[in-house]
This record gives sequence, C-alpha cells and structure tokens, in this order.
Amino acid sequence: MAKNPIPTFDYLMNPLIDALKSLGGSGTAEEIFNKVVEIAGLSDEQLKVIHKGRVDQTEVEYRLAWSRTYLKKYGLLENSTRGVWALTPAGSRIEHVDEKEVLRVVRSQLKVSHNEEEVEEAAIVAGWREQLLDSILKMSPAAFERLSQRVLRESGFTQVEVTGRSGDGGIDGKGIMRLGGLLSFHVIFQCKRWQGAVTASTVRDFRGAMVGRADKGLLVTTGAFTKDAVKEATRDGAPPIDLVDSDQLIDKLKELGLGVQTRIVEKEEVIVDHDWFASI
Repeated sequence: MAKNPIPTFDYLMNPLIDALKSLGGSGTAEEIFNKVVEIAGLSDEQLKVIHKGRVDQTEVEYRLAWSRTYLKKYGLLENSTRGVWALTPAGSRIEHVDEKEVLRVVRSQLKVSHNEEEVEEAAIVAGWREQLLDSILKMSPAAFERLSQRVLRESGFTQVEVTGRSGDGGIDGKGIMRLGGLLSFHVIFQCKRWQGAVTASTVRDFRGAMVGRADKGLLVTTGAFTKDAVKEATRDGAPPIDLVDSDQLIDKLKELGLGVQTRIVEKEEVIVDHDWFASI
C-alpha cells in the first residue's frame, strides 16, 4: 500500500460538496480544486502525481473531475457553459452524500460494468484537449514562447516581446497590459513547457528575476502548479504572479480560436489543427 495514497474520486465527493458550500454554492473548477485541497488536507506529494496516460492533468484533478461528473449525474451539481459549477437545490439541502449509493445509481445509468476504471474511461469527453496539449508539447521551446506571445496579444497585451536571453533569470518575455485605456501594467512572463508540476521554488526564482522590472509576473506552463506554488504566487507583501496551467491555456486557445476550430454538428465538436502549431 502506498505511504500517502491519493483519495479515490468517490471519497472526494463530500469534500467537493463542502467546498461548494463554503464558496457560496458555486465556483470555478480552479476555486473548487483549491478549496477541496484545503478541506481534504492533500499534500504536495499527492498533488504532484500526474495521471497515467493523461499529460494534461494531475491525478487529483482527474479524480476530482470524476467526482463532479458523478454528482452531476446524481442530480446534486450543475455546470454552465462558462465552466462554473454549482449546487442544485437538492445539493444545497444535503449535508452528507452516501458515496456508495451515488456509485450504484450513476453506474446503473451508464449501463457499464462496476469496474471503476472502465466506468471512468467510458465517460471521457476530453479527447480534443489531449490532442491539443500533445501538439503544444511537440513544439520547440522557442515556438512555445511565440505561442504565449500570440495568446497575450490576442488577450489585450501590447508591446509583447520575446526575449529568452540566457542568464536573464528565466524571463522569456515582457509586455504591457492596458485596462480601459487608462491604466497599464508592465508584465514579465516565463513559459514552462513541462509535463510535471511547477513548484514553489520555481515561482520564487521567477519573482527574484522580475523584482524591480515589472508590476506583475505571468508564469505559463503546460503542466500544473503545486499547492505551495499557488501560495507562493499570491504571498502577501511580494510582487504578484499570475499562474496559467495547462487547463487554462487550453481553454484560452479554444476561446481565442488559435489552432482549434469549433463547429456544431449534432453537438459541439472541437477540431485541433496540428499543422497550425507546427507552423509557429
């Protein structure tokens, strides 16, 4: 038995419900994740584990996603097209869910075997996300920097430059974010084309390189961030650093239509343009 096993997805159901209640009944996947980590007392070691066969998710993120899916099918959660999850009236009334009953009911709905892995894999709908991340991971470091530059420009940044000079403390570029045509912030960014988790030490090193050179920092990765990395990025009294993980990057690329196309057939279908990423 593992020394510090990761909780199963059914075990995470009640922490998930508690997290949503503490968030006022609704929250984004990121807000829910952070609150569940706090409630369940998950360690950095547990948060660093990447799910086998999935380069874009940690094991905890993967299992928590299935907790949401099962509770939604059970009628306790609902989600909007904007990625906000909320308790249904039934979910708001419940204090504690019987995980075994949820599994029984939902598995009966899915009409599949009681093998947990088969049930989970049968419901996977994120194939396009894996394809997209796979294309990004095949890019050269310089190409990934140019992709980040394009994303920032499309998101409202101006004067975006890719520097990538060796000995520059890991700083890959800089730009200016303008708000309402009145306020502007100088931003320095760093791009990490990684499959693992970015740790707090990486965030600290980046902050050390940006102090005195920008108002904010932006750290973009194709992986994830550990709990301590998130805390370090928002530490009181230190220059703020915004974090963009693989899920946020993928969502932004889809939103901006960069390298992906969305078309409606009988349902929404997302097409990844692998040649687009290869050409950057």
